Amino acid sequence: MKRVFGIKKDKEPPPTINDASDRINKRGDTVDEKIKKLDAELARYKEQIKKTRPGPAQEAVKARAMRVLKQKRMYEGQRDMLYNQTFNLDQVSFAAEGIKDAQQTMSALKSANKELKGMMKTVKIQDIDNLQDEMMDLMDVSNEIQESLGRSYNVPDDIDEDELMGELDALEADMGMETEGDGVPAYLQPDNEPDLEAELSLPSAPTGHGAVPAGRANNQAEDELGLPAVPRASLRG
Repeated sequence: MKRVFGIKKDKEPPPTINDASDRINKRGDTVDEKIKKLDAELARYKEQIKKTRPGPAQEAVKARAMRVLKQKRMYEGQRDMLYNQTFNLDQVSFAAEGIKDAQQTMSALKSANKELKGMMKTVKIQDIDNLQDEMMDLMDVSNEIQESLGRSYNVPDDIDEDELMGELDALEADMGMETEGDGVPAYLQPDNEPDLEAELSLPSAPTGHGAVPAGRANNQAEDELGLPAVPRASLRG
């Protein structure tokens, strides 16, 4: 608290970086407007110099143009200075934002570290190893049970493998002899059934009109089947 002529005055908080940057940008905009007005005035003086003949009148216009040009140079210098201040404030703001991000990151890491420590207390490596060993033992027991249940009761245990191989070779030799003739094993060849028609040798049925004896050709007519025609009875009215 400060006393100024007996009046208490509260201490104002310092402006933030954003407040200072906004203030400088507004000043820069004002200077840019002044520079634009001076450019328009210089363009007007330039046209007057072209239209005025050399002499006192032209010299007076040139003097006014020089004064406006000096003002423009001054405002341009002020604008460049304001731009530099804005650039410095932007750099400071960027650095401050980076520090804030780092603080938040550190706070998040500390919280995660604390949570992980609490979780690790409930999980022990020895318990995991014991659980893995128990699972392996259970799997071994399960495999033994499956093998025991899958045994065959009819197959003897004292089978000679050499004897089985000899029987297999003999079977392959027999199959090779069967396929030498036609290239097809005997059990795959079709059965040779006897030809019943060739054994019976039955004569074929007549397909046309049979031969008629010469003595009967003139005495009796025949129908369409080669049989004697039956005479029709005469009808009387």
